[in-house]
Amino acid sequence: MTATVDPRREGPGGEGIAVAAERRWAIVVAAIIVVLLATMVFTGVHWAAMPPSRVETIDPRTLHVTGEFVESNLGTGIGPDGKVVVRLIAQQYSFEPQCIVVPSEMPVTFRGTSTDSIHGFVIGATNANVMLVPGFVATFTTTFKSNGERLMPCHEYCGTGHGAMWARVQVIAPEAFLARTSGGRKATCVPG
Repeated sequence: MTATVDPRREGPGGEGIAVAAERRWAIVVAAIIVVLLATMVFTGVHWAAMPPSRVETIDPRTLHVTGEFVESNLGTGIGPDGKVVVRLIAQQYSFEPQCIVVPSEMPVTFRGTSTDSIHGFVIGATNANVMLVPGFVATFTTTFKSNGERLMPCHEYCGTGHGAMWARVQVIAPEAFLARTSGGRKATCVPG
């Protein structure tokens, strides 16, 4: 009897089959890497072209003069639709207004922008975290669960005064908030 030799097996133990299997896995891994890289490039280009939550544009040179970000319109108020809206501006090295009053257990919409460079803010013990980019209006809505005072620091490095750039957020009961904003007034902070 003559043994037939399988051409796929080269050498003892079938190393040819193992080499073929390793090549297939190498091709699969290379394909996965290519797909991941393509996804990262596409996502990076897409977000750079259209930053999230900053689809509304504004001229940072004139926002103090006209429109919704004039000084008399900054702070917390109740809009014509009955919703609570906070308007604020970030600029080196401060937020305007320095203190914001919001009600607890009510949705609050924040609308903010920057006049000079990228700033950001995060409100302690909440999910409120946003970047403020010159030329764009950032908008988000959150609800504060409990009363109290929280700090709102800038979390994007903006220069040498960055460490001192923060504001306060006073969360008060809805009844007290509605009393402070009756007659179309802006809610103002209580010193303390």
